[in-house]
Amino acid sequence: MEYKQKSEEKILQYRYFAVEGKRELPLFVYPLLENTKLVKHAFTTRLGGCSSEHLSFLNLSFTRGDKKEAVEENYKRLASALDVEYGSFVFSHQTHTTNVLRVGKEDAGNGLLFEQKYMDVDGLITNEPGITLTTFYADCVPLYFVDPVRKAIGLSHSGWRGTVGRMGKVTLEAMHREFGTKPEDVICAIGPSICQDCYEISEDVAIAFKKEFAGREAEILIDKKNGKYQLDLWKANEIVLLEAGVQKQHLAVTNICTCCNANLLFSHRATQGKRGNLAAVLALK
Repeated sequence: MEYKQKSEEKILQYRYFAVEGKRELPLFVYPLLENTKLVKHAFTTRLGGCSSEHLSFLNLSFTRGDKKEAVEENYKRLASALDVEYGSFVFSHQTHTTNVLRVGKEDAGNGLLFEQKYMDVDGLITNEPGITLTTFYADCVPLYFVDPVRKAIGLSHSGWRGTVGRMGKVTLEAMHREFGTKPEDVICAIGPSICQDCYEISEDVAIAFKKEFAGREAEILIDKKNGKYQLDLWKANEIVLLEAGVQKQHLAVTNICTCCNANLLFSHRATQGKRGNLAAVLALK
């Protein structure tokens, strides 16, 4: 499968994972996170599952009108590819907040094996192996956090509201509060999401970013002179993480746009909302 990248830099790897020794599931992974030797992780594509029509094929959400059995089978394939337990996935109901929740083994299966019980939560953190943090996307920004010193991880969903609310900083603060994490130790990745060329916003959203990123707005906004702007969520989240204390050499920023690659990745903008959900997954070994 060919896909468009904003640069030729090998920030992510597109790799095929074996499923039950026969099927192959294509996933994106970050060498920077793999090199920690502490985690299993991926960003999914829309390929390799059993969903149909506009949800084809690897839809990972129960809220997009898919058949329950199809979504469950998709998770079985993902679990096999990553070598994690099917019942280890932990979900939350994302509503573009900056709420971050610590979860543990008792939460394994939340949203998959039993009814979703965490509402209005867009970030998950843990220091326990055996659970797989899971967040959902179709243009918004996935943020991965791995603390190799305290052996803790975090995974957060950051759309424009989360980004202007500095979700990356909020997640690091939660990890510090719960585990003693220091930002300078953390290995981070900004995952595949909509690029600046594809992301047009209204003036009220631009005003919010100008206020929050005062002095650096030229780095993230292009004024189209018609009341519309192009917003660079990748750069905005990079600024948030670096200003929060993450070291530049510890940060991988995506160069893959969901909207530019709608044949490979679900994109809300590219399909006017007729789509499934991708997932970012992260687990301690």
